Order: sequence, then structure tokens, then C-alpha cells
Amino acid sequence: MQLTPLELEVARLVVESLNLEQAPTDLDPETPLYREGLGLDSIDLLELSVVISKRYGFQLKSDDPDIATIFSSLRALASTIEKRRTK
Repeated sequence: MQLTPLELEVARLVVESLNLEQAPTDLDPETPLYREGLGLDSIDLLELSVVISKRYGFQLKSDDPDIATIFSSLRALASTIEKRRTK
């Protein structure tokens, strides 16, 4: 699948901030991020949330009712960033 420019930017952010051993362009935007799929765990998501907060100017909190949906895929995460970003 083709990544949008923002999805590619977020894929780079995920790969670089979590030191993943794959190219950002190899990430499927629909692959789940948590557990199955990309295989991230809760600590990875916390680290990613901190990086997103610094880069895009909004916080992703564990008590957000949409948190499971937000981290359901790269595409969902990029969509959330697009809607909530302040930077």
C-alpha cells in the first residue's frame, strides 16, 4: 500500500524513536501497531506518545477512550495526529 506523506512521516518517527529494524517505507499503513502486527508493547506506545507530544504538540494519554483505536494502525495514528496536532 502507498503511504501518504503524513503516514510516511509518522512511519519514520515510529521506526527512529523505537529503533526498529525495518524501513519506514516497508510499514503497511493498515498493520496493527500493538501486539500482533508490528508487535509494539505498552512501553513502546508510551515512548511513542512522548515523542508525538514533543513533535506535534498534543498528548496521547492512556485514559483516552479512543486510545485503542488511535494505536490500531499507522493510518489511524497518522489520522489522529492530523486532527489533533498544534505544531
